[in-house]
Amino acid sequence: MNPYYRSYSRYLKETFPYKVYKVAIDAGFSCPNIDGTVATGGCSYCDNKSFSPNSRTVPRPIREQILSGMEFYHRRFGAEKFIVYFQAFTNTHGPVGQLKRLYDEALTFPDVVGLSIGTRPDCVPEPVLDLLSDYHCRTQLWIEYGLQSIHDVTMASLNRAHTYDQFLDAVGRTRRRGLRIFTHVILGLPGETPAMMMQTADEVARLNLDGIKIHHLYISKNTALAKLHQHQPIKTLPLEEYIPLACDFLERIPSAVVIERLMGELNEDYVVAPRWGKTKSEILRLIDLEFERRGSRQGIHRLSPVA
Repeated sequence: MNPYYRSYSRYLKETFPYKVYKVAIDAGFSCPNIDGTVATGGCSYCDNKSFSPNSRTVPRPIREQILSGMEFYHRRFGAEKFIVYFQAFTNTHGPVGQLKRLYDEALTFPDVVGLSIGTRPDCVPEPVLDLLSDYHCRTQLWIEYGLQSIHDVTMASLNRAHTYDQFLDAVGRTRRRGLRIFTHVILGLPGETPAMMMQTADEVARLNLDGIKIHHLYISKNTALAKLHQHQPIKTLPLEEYIPLACDFLERIPSAVVIERLMGELNEDYVVAPRWGKTKSEILRLIDLEFERRGSRQGIHRLSPVA
């Protein structure tokens, strides 16, 4: 058990009596800021191929993706049960009937014990939340909302095409149904100072969400950000700056919040910058060492929660 923060692996061990692993899939969705619903072009930093292996190949039926993922984790790590993660793009962006068909298909596997639905806060109308509430009663369900930053000026510059107020609205409506909420945050976004990143940490902490994923900004090939970087280099965080920032962030997050990720996990073939030259385990060890050096831990500097 990590003594410095509440890791996702620890949460799974506390929750289930067997080994549970998360199987990520690409269910063929688009995004509202790609298809013109709210914008076009997509987020300027985003390329699903850089982090979603199933998006790099010819689309496969989700049943095949789930079987392949379960077999891999069973063989490699001795996994016994699985949570299906609808990862790529916006996985509530479609008719309710289509969503139900896809989620139901994932739950046909006896060894699937939960669903995690990656989406945006502007893509959860009431009928979708009603549907998700039904799954919440039947299985372990997580809703993963991409926030990235509370600063609307940052999000507008990256063509995120939704606001922090929309995030708060989605969180409020989701919480009223008792659903578990993860959020995603990116550290090192262009133009953001450490103080701005800590403002995001403090605001997220006040909301008392169930879990969080913290990523570092990386510039991926074939994105609008990569094209801009070619002509006007964009500063990305060196590892020696990211480690203390990640710890600063976690110190503000309530100790009960599950920390699923502390860095972007990506395919190096797609990365323009930064190139840290370290493995995931090495980076996580450096975060542990920084906490040890500080004599600190998750939640030690949290502010008062929202009433």
